[in-house]
Amino acid sequence: MFILFVIVFINLVGFGIIIPLLPFYGLHYGASPDQVTLLMAFYSLAQLIAAPVWGRLSDRYGRRPILLLSLAGTVLAYVWLAEAASLLSLYSARAFGGVMAGSIGAAFAYVADVTTREDRAKGMGLIGAAFGLGFIAGPAIGGLLAGSDPTNINFPLPSYVAAGFSAAAVILAAIMLKESLPAEKRGAMSGSSGRAAFAETLRRRDVRFTILLTFLAIFVFAGLEATFALWTEQKFGWGVAQNGYVFAFTGVISALIQGGLVGRLSRRIGETGMIKQGFLALGIGLSILPFSNSLTFLLISIMIITYGFSIASPALSSLLSLQVSDDQQGGILGISRSASTLARAVGPASAGYIFAFVGKDWPFWVGAIVILAVLLLSLKLRPAAAPD
Repeated sequence: MFILFVIVFINLVGFGIIIPLLPFYGLHYGASPDQVTLLMAFYSLAQLIAAPVWGRLSDRYGRRPILLLSLAGTVLAYVWLAEAASLLSLYSARAFGGVMAGSIGAAFAYVADVTTREDRAKGMGLIGAAFGLGFIAGPAIGGLLAGSDPTNINFPLPSYVAAGFSAAAVILAAIMLKESLPAEKRGAMSGSSGRAAFAETLRRRDVRFTILLTFLAIFVFAGLEATFALWTEQKFGWGVAQNGYVFAFTGVISALIQGGLVGRLSRRIGETGMIKQGFLALGIGLSILPFSNSLTFLLISIMIITYGFSIASPALSSLLSLQVSDDQQGGILGISRSASTLARAVGPASAGYIFAFVGKDWPFWVGAIVILAVLLLSLKLRPAAAPD
């Protein structure tokens, strides 16, 4: 588990390096705000198509080979991004990166393999903490490498460094990561009876409902991520470095919450309680963010938003994992990743159009309205019963 944590962290450092860079990379090639957000949408659309395939392959062949293959592909995607010479090339590089993002779903399936039902939320939270820590170091490194001057940004260097971090994750996984899925369990879902059981699982109302809530939560959060740098550029005149530091700040908060608080919260109020509380905090934070006229107020808003998402996200993954049998973990978590990536495609694209044609504050207010609806829906949640 610790080795997986380190691998995910190292890989997410590379991902975090790129996040504050992308909006300015798009603007560099003449993209409009709505076209800039499509850089994230293309990545997510590609991941949407690939995630279920990676998940089912990890059920059949094991988690380790899928992790290795997708991490190696991520290295190539970052090199492609560094060499991009046009907006079309940027889109293509991000789409390829989305196809090769199977390591995320495989990592969550790995956690499901090695944790008990009682510790599932804690395990998901630890992987979430690796994400958070990656977002501490990654955006800060990306900001330093790109430079603080919005008119003179070094675009290739951060992408090459991101490739280096993912390459380190490949090497570490190849040397130290052991397989988590026993050979006797692999392939259980590959036959016709296995596919029928998987289809039956997807027809269950509780499973579909959990996936829907996951989609809506990430739809809103992805819209915030995609438009935040554009918003701060218009409101405060910030560049890559300043946005990188704020993303790093959110990483600190997320890592502290998911690494130290999620396990205790899951024992105290359970996954369903965490989901409801998280949605409430997320809605409050989004509602007050547009009123930020100082760095202090901005950071308070970001803290509330980060707290909400950092407890709701692992709780949703844990709840979904608890709703299905052991031999369906990779497949169902792959479907969940598809819903997440669809949200990360539709969310940024929607937020980008709202930002461009309605106003810079409106993506956050629309997000708050959606989260209010999600909170009301989440009141129907019930704890997961052990699958047959």
